[in-house]
Amino acid sequence: MPALVLDGKSLAQQSEAELLARVENLKANSGGKTPILATILVGDDPASATYVRMKGNACGRVGMASLAVEMPSTTTTEELLAKIEELNSDPNVHGILLQHPVPSQIDERACFDAIALHKDVDGVTCLGFGRMAMGEAAYGCATPQGIMRILEHYGIEIEGKHAVVVGRSPILGKPMAMMLLQKNATVTICHSRTQDLPGIVAQADILIGAVGKPEFIKGDWVKSGAVVVDAGYHPGGVGDIELSALMDKASAYTPVPGGVGPMTINTLIMQSVESGERSLV
Repeated sequence: MPALVLDGKSLAQQSEAELLARVENLKANSGGKTPILATILVGDDPASATYVRMKGNACGRVGMASLAVEMPSTTTTEELLAKIEELNSDPNVHGILLQHPVPSQIDERACFDAIALHKDVDGVTCLGFGRMAMGEAAYGCATPQGIMRILEHYGIEIEGKHAVVVGRSPILGKPMAMMLLQKNATVTICHSRTQDLPGIVAQADILIGAVGKPEFIKGDWVKSGAVVVDAGYHPGGVGDIELSALMDKASAYTPVPGGVGPMTINTLIMQSVESGERSLV
C-alpha cells in the first residue's frame, strides 16, 4: 500500500487562507494596524537572502507587513545587539527573525538570546526553549513546531510511540525531541556519532531526520510502517533520509521539497500573527 504523503505545501496554503482572515479581522479591530515581522539579514549569503525574501513574501500573502533589516558582513556582535534592542523597543514590531547563520565574528547565541521573549516568533532563545520544554507558554522553534502541526493535521498517533530524532541542533533536533516528549512519545535522540545508528533507527515508529547531511539515513535502516519526517534539504532536492527507498515501505512520509520547509515558514508567520493579536487588540 503506498505511503501517505504528508504534504506540507498544501497544508501551508490552507493555513495561509486562515491567517489572512485573522489578519483582516485584526486590522478591522485595531484601526487598520497589522502585525509586523522584522527580518534581520547580516552579510550577503545568497541562500540566506533567498530565505528572508521567501519569509517576506509569505507575510505579504497573509496581509502582514515585513520590515527588512540588512546589515553588512562586517557587523560586530555589539552592533547587532544594538539593532535587536532597537527592534525589541519598537511597539510596531511584533516578531523578530535573525536569519541563521550570521558571519563568524558574531556571537550568534548572544544575539538570539537578546530577542525579547514575546517577539521570539522563530523560537530561538534559550528562555523560549526552556519554557517550551517545561510545558510553559512560549513560541515553538519554527521547524519542529511546523513538524508537529503536520503530524497533528494528518492524524499521526504520537502517544506511546517510539520517536527517534537523528540530530541534536539547538533549533531543530533538541526542541523536536522535547515537543514529541510533551505529546507522550518515548524519544531517543541520536546523531552522527551514535553507535549502531542503523539499529536504533530501525526501532522508530516515528523517524525525524534532522542531521544536516544528504541522505545520511538509509532507507533499509527504516522499519516497515514507520512515519518518516525529513527535515533536511540539500542541493539536488534531497533530504537527510533516502526517501526513494521508502515510498512503499513507510506508512507516511514528508516529501522533499514540499514537506517540512513550507510549514517552517508558515509556522513563523502564524506565530507572528499570534504576537500581533496579543498586542494590537
